[in-house]
Amino acid sequence: MGPKVLEFERSFAKFVGTKHAIALASGTAALHAALLAADVRTGDDVLVPSFTFAATASAVLLAGARPVFVDIDKESYCMKPDSIESVITRRTKAIMPVHLYGMPADMDSMMDLAHQRDLVVIDDAAQAHGAVYKERNVGSIGNMTCFSFYAGKNLTTGEGGMITTNDDDYAKTLRMIRTHGEERPYWITRLGHNYRMSEIPASIGLAQLKKLHLFLEKRRKNAESLTEKLSMLGKLVLPREPEGGKHSWYLYTARLRGANAGKRNKVVEKLRAKNIEASIYYETPVHLLPLYRDSFGYKRGALPETEKAARQVFSLPVHPKISPEDLDYIVENVKKVIV
Repeated sequence: MGPKVLEFERSFAKFVGTKHAIALASGTAALHAALLAADVRTGDDVLVPSFTFAATASAVLLAGARPVFVDIDKESYCMKPDSIESVITRRTKAIMPVHLYGMPADMDSMMDLAHQRDLVVIDDAAQAHGAVYKERNVGSIGNMTCFSFYAGKNLTTGEGGMITTNDDDYAKTLRMIRTHGEERPYWITRLGHNYRMSEIPASIGLAQLKKLHLFLEKRRKNAESLTEKLSMLGKLVLPREPEGGKHSWYLYTARLRGANAGKRNKVVEKLRAKNIEASIYYETPVHLLPLYRDSFGYKRGALPETEKAARQVFSLPVHPKISPEDLDYIVENVKKVIV
């Protein structure tokens, strides 16, 4: 690795509070590499949420294993620990919680269960740069934590990823995997990939990391302002900060009470017609996408909380460039379209 990559790794490890940070070419590369480092392979099951972007489950398939989808908590939108134990079998090798929208998942419950069942926890923090769980930084709790630096993230390198860990053996293995499985130059001892990060994205990442605390503070203030202004509307369930922790506010996701997908979609269409970048994350749960539905036989109704959330949620912009005037305009139009 070049000097900027090494500096970025050291700086990111210090930011998260871990011994190691391993830079990779993308967030998906990080997920795949972490699974390979945990020796997840054909015949293994990995527990994943369906209410997220498909990359988490896709990485499991790339490792040759089978994703087993778990329902979510209706308030945090993260994997529900009570739903996990019922689907664990002798084939289960790992749990992959996602800190969705920047809300930390219930990591204590995940880690306790994993310890009892001898499972690996690989948490997906692609949306959770700077999130805090019970006074611990997200990225310092799981066996391995995967971050994405895609263009829309709280911290971007244009494209890139990172894995944080306190485990020396995992760190050594991950550094081999990202460079074709080389233990030393041209001496290959395991299967790997070209998952390296180059100097240019690492340089961008270093500059972004210095500003991340400002980005996070602006996002938090924007989110708090939206919540204050929208809290009187009884038709919306608004996001909140976790008790004893911090949301990273990658997305500000509200829920339209009692709505079906059609009604929610009309709200989003009307807001977008007013040049408000309202979006839906995620309209189709992963277990109902054609690849997973057809391959594993999932049907509607399999994950009721996931499917209900997918029909009702929508996200409003809170990124650092949003001004107080923008927030007033957003609130004014949200009030109009949901009356």
